Amino acid sequence: MRPLDPIGSIKVKLGIVIVASVVVTVGLLAFGAELGLSSRWLRAAVAVALGLVMVQVLAHGMTSPLREMADAATAMARGEYGRRVAAGSRDEVGDLGRAFNSMAAELAGVDQMRRDLVANVSHELRTPIGALQAVLENLADGVEPPDPATLRVALAQTERLGRLVEQLLDLSRLESGGVLVRRERFGVRELLEQVARECELSETYAERPVRLKVCVQPGDLDAAGDPERMHQVLANLLDNAVRHSPRDGRVWLSAHNGDGATTIAVADEGPGIPPHEAQRVFERFYRTDAARSSRDGGSGLGLAIARWIVDAHGGAIRAEGRDPGGCRMIVELPR
Repeated sequence: MRPLDPIGSIKVKLGIVIVASVVVTVGLLAFGAELGLSSRWLRAAVAVALGLVMVQVLAHGMTSPLREMADAATAMARGEYGRRVAAGSRDEVGDLGRAFNSMAAELAGVDQMRRDLVANVSHELRTPIGALQAVLENLADGVEPPDPATLRVALAQTERLGRLVEQLLDLSRLESGGVLVRRERFGVRELLEQVARECELSETYAERPVRLKVCVQPGDLDAAGDPERMHQVLANLLDNAVRHSPRDGRVWLSAHNGDGATTIAVADEGPGIPPHEAQRVFERFYRTDAARSSRDGGSGLGLAIARWIVDAHGGAIRAEGRDPGGCRMIVELPR
């Protein structure tokens, strides 16, 4: 029972507790004789006892949430993040309880993300390491000769493993704030054309050639940001677009000035991203069944890195669908 929960101030509650105990004490001392308590010491003892009971009853609602928070904090220190406290009062203790529950929920989410990250990293590392180990075992046992084709398979798995480790390091540096963003003006057309040229020389493009088109309006459009980091963002977006496009499909790189922002878009004709997963694709290692399959060679980190870089610029990145099919990744940089 918490009779003082509707009161919105702990100071008022303390005042009520003090006044109630004083009134009970004074009343018993004054009228104790009429109640059959003839001895002054007996009236004093009864008054003290009733005052303590009154304080215990009225103050229960103020102290029990604090005890619950202490117990929950001890449990959370052991890794039990599912504990919550009752926060029904409207005073400062109730606010503290609600803040505690919110913190506990966030810690539970972070702990789950940590567990997922460890599991996903282990899975992603196991795939190229297992393939590389199989090739090397075959070479060591003489099952396969050390011809150029076999060595190229080993090299490809080593390169895939190196890319994954590099992406993990990039993401770790970005999340810890260890990457500084240099802000300068750079030509958008030059950057998009450079990214397109490099894409045409990549392994992804060789396996799935598409038609790349760059469209920038106006032609001398410039943007503010770190050109090296933005190159990394656009390279990741373009690699995804090519990876998920049909063979001989089309991929557009476009840019224009919007309302107070420079908008850069990478559009493809692939399977697209379901609307309910448009935000989750920027999570680490997240894949949709249709658009982000590990069989395509992606690590699931490219879009997470892109989001962190764009956020560091104070911009925004989002995924949109295209008619009749495909995906458009949009980056907005403040001017």
